[in-house]
Amino acid sequence: MKILLKELDSKGFAMARENDKRAGMMTYSIAGTELIIIDHTEVEPEFKGKGVGKQLLYKIVEMAREKNIKILPLCPFAAMMFKKLDDIKDVLKS
Repeated sequence: MKILLKELDSKGFAMARENDKRAGMMTYSIAGTELIIIDHTEVEPEFKGKGVGKQLLYKIVEMAREKNIKILPLCPFAAMMFKKLDDIKDVLKS
């Protein structure tokens, strides 16, 4: 699984691809120099249950750590993952 991160203006996304096929995407809004808001997660039906959403989230968390910014998870999936996973709470906007 390959995950690409891209930003343009005030939006960004992480896209997962496997064998040239899109597996899923997580989108976010850039709300300033110190905050991004994860607003949507989408996983293609044939990739559901394979941890694609979690991999997308970890890629965005890694980027947030590098840039020293916080994440506000408005997307229900991302919000649930932040509640479940202690190892990513360091980038959660309090």
